[in-house]
Amino acid sequence: MSKVVVIQHLTLDGVMQAPGHPDEDPRGGFEHGGWGQPGNDPAMQDVMGAAMGTSWSLLLGRTTYERFADFWPKQEPNPFTEALNQVRKYVATTTLTEPPPWTNSTLLKGDGAEAVAALKEQQEDNLVVFGSGVLVQSLMRRDLVDEYVLQIHPLVLGSGRRLFPDAGPPATFRLVDSVTTTTGVIIATYQPAPHT
Repeated sequence: MSKVVVIQHLTLDGVMQAPGHPDEDPRGGFEHGGWGQPGNDPAMQDVMGAAMGTSWSLLLGRTTYERFADFWPKQEPNPFTEALNQVRKYVATTTLTEPPPWTNSTLLKGDGAEAVAALKEQQEDNLVVFGSGVLVQSLMRRDLVDEYVLQIHPLVLGSGRRLFPDAGPPATFRLVDSVTTTTGVIIATYQPAPHT
């Protein structure tokens, strides 16, 4: 059975929207895109690599998949680009059609959480999720996330899509590891804990 590992950049007020670049995700009039770039640190790659493990697949929602598929295949060769291009990718979608544009991609049809629950049972590789907030929230509602690697930036934006929405269910987590980078980003690894 595989493990679902969610890797997210967050602000102190829980915003996860568009950390990578200014025009990454302007939904809802979001104007703070690229907020995560100043916090980049080599320690992030080390922690992410450890969280993914040696055997992993990428799990994405449609929006993140389309952005990644448009961006990563066009980048100069480097270890991260090569890993993303070569890894098996699963896309939870009800709107994309075959064939998917990015190499090694498989479309998961129907309800995303149900498809991921079945996929967890079928394979051994960790299913690693970057971004994909709508998908992650559907997985959280079904208790399908096994680990959260949260890169918490010392920044408050005041608006934007959040990982844990206001109307979300209560949850309890157990801290299993933490690292502080030279830029002040806290990389905290949590696992769901039984509700008390």
